[in-house]
Amino acid sequence: MREELLERLETWHEQDEYENIVNAVREIPVEERDYELVNHLGRALSNLERYEEAVEQFLTVAQEGADDPLWHYRIGLAYYYLEQYDKAEQAFERSDELEPGDEDTLEFLEWIRNRDEEDEDEEYDEDVAGEEHGDSESEKAAAEEASAVITSVPVVHVDPPVPVSGEFWNDSELALEQYVSDQPSDGLIESVEEQLVFRLPASYIEMMKEHNGGIPYNRFFPVTNAESGETGYVEIEGILGIGRDKSKSLCGDEGSWAIIERDGYPEIGVVIATTPSRAGVVMLDYRSFGNDGEPEVVYVDKEDRKITTLAPNFEAFVQGLMRPEV
Repeated sequence: MREELLERLETWHEQDEYENIVNAVREIPVEERDYELVNHLGRALSNLERYEEAVEQFLTVAQEGADDPLWHYRIGLAYYYLEQYDKAEQAFERSDELEPGDEDTLEFLEWIRNRDEEDEDEEYDEDVAGEEHGDSESEKAAAEEASAVITSVPVVHVDPPVPVSGEFWNDSELALEQYVSDQPSDGLIESVEEQLVFRLPASYIEMMKEHNGGIPYNRFFPVTNAESGETGYVEIEGILGIGRDKSKSLCGDEGSWAIIERDGYPEIGVVIATTPSRAGVVMLDYRSFGNDGEPEVVYVDKEDRKITTLAPNFEAFVQGLMRPEV
């Protein structure tokens, strides 16, 4: 039965009947789709120019595809047409490592690198213009250092009530475009958990049913260095919602697994927030209690992968968020 289906899928591919492939594979329950079927689905979605959906599908089998040059090529292709050239280049480079000399892979790499060289030339021209106007590199570095947020510090516990509506969320145009999704159904929650391979905390699900992702007014989590006693703050951009339709949702193209894969973060759980400078991420950490317990909330530094505990659970993390003016 399965072999007959695979033959039909290949025939439809040769006949450019990609919609038939999508419909046939999606009739199969998610938990019954294996690596080969998901790759058929992702390839068909790419051929239909539904690249975001294609990336979502390929990421669900990322572990199985780690050593498959064709998987890396296909997801690289989808990233390329989404104009996410850094991700595309990484994927094509890995494909070339696994299967050196493939002409199509090398052609895409050449296009991307030529584009990068053009961008560098433009940046060079802008830097020269900036120096002529007095914006030296040292001045830029000093400004960046002055605006840095302290992060490498232990947790501070606070316990006000959890704000889930009203003034907590800043429903700006950016938030509505990139973060906020409709209320998640139980079926969507289940499928997202299956894709992430982690059970989401009840407090997080409850909050997302009230307001599914977004940018809070309270974006700074206070933390204190145990040695110096100095208080700093981990700043977040926003909180990822449950879904796939928005780029900054758990399974969106800037979602948890995409970030972990792109930046090489440890696979200890689920990314729920990023920092404005992309210096690190806030994650649900399942190492201590597993999938049946309540995950801690931690900050993971991008540069050295240092993990700093912020709160014992998601609810405490939300309770501890403060406004920038503090």
